[in-house]
Amino acid sequence: MNPEQHIPTIIETRRYFVSYSGIKLPLKLVNEITEASLTNRNTYYRGYFDAQDRMLLCQKVVYGEVESEHQYHYYNNGILKWAHITEDDEVREIHFNELGEMV
Repeated sequence: MNPEQHIPTIIETRRYFVSYSGIKLPLKLVNEITEASLTNRNTYYRGYFDAQDRMLLCQKVVYGEVESEHQYHYYNNGILKWAHITEDDEVREIHFNELGEMV
């Protein structure tokens, strides 16, 4: 998977994290790390965020390769509208209503 292939054009910031917590979407990335510290890590999460600090793209990077990725799109009210998840060459889309409930 090309790490730059699916990056949305409205990205404001790119940040790096050790892990995530919870099971709800969008993933909640935790333990932010600096880009300089990536040379000491085999696995990390790269998050791309918009101006409202909503995560638009999350990539799990293992040994320099993107292993999985989540793309997120939101309603105007900030609620997650859909998630496009790619893992092990398997792609699935999950849709949500304006209350954030899976449909």
